[in-house]
Amino acid sequence: MNDIYHNGNRDLQNHFNSTKLADRVSDLIVHESITEQERDFITTRDMFFISTVDEQGRPTVSYKGGNVGFVRVIDEKTIAFPSYDGNGMFLTAGNIALNHEVGLLFIDLEQPQRLRLHGSATVVLDDPLLDEYVDAEYMIRVTVRNLFLNCPRYIHRYQKIEQSDYIPKKGCVTPTPDWKKLDAVQDVLPKKP
Repeated sequence: MNDIYHNGNRDLQNHFNSTKLADRVSDLIVHESITEQERDFITTRDMFFISTVDEQGRPTVSYKGGNVGFVRVIDEKTIAFPSYDGNGMFLTAGNIALNHEVGLLFIDLEQPQRLRLHGSATVVLDDPLLDEYVDAEYMIRVTVRNLFLNCPRYIHRYQKIEQSDYIPKKGCVTPTPDWKKLDAVQDVLPKKP
């Protein structure tokens, strides 16, 4: 039996008489290593959501986007992705520095499918993969605790219209977002090397 359920889950499963169903679903789909199908799904995404919690247990969730394949599957237990220039708050990375537990949700909104991945993350400032990403500031590596493809029935279908102009590209200067041009932040913007 894996460690996906805790007392809060169990209390609700008992209340709604779904304990046997929950156990069967867990037995059928939850596992600890990335399969070839999951590798293909993860590496063909251009976005995902990541949840983290701070030292007081307060959660936050972030959207991460990049070119298709920006998330690398290193091996059957490890994924890695770059972090690009942001707003300087470091909510995700700061939480990871204090509490390594993360949850990731990969979604295909055009051909509804989703994958949940839970694990332990680290911020790696000198990761050798940094050289493979234009303008990446650091890498986040996640060691998989468990993952599973999840039922897509409630996923609304959307069509991608265009990719963000702000995703760093080789041979191009990444445009500056409008908010970084505001007078109110000019005196506090970090100097770039």
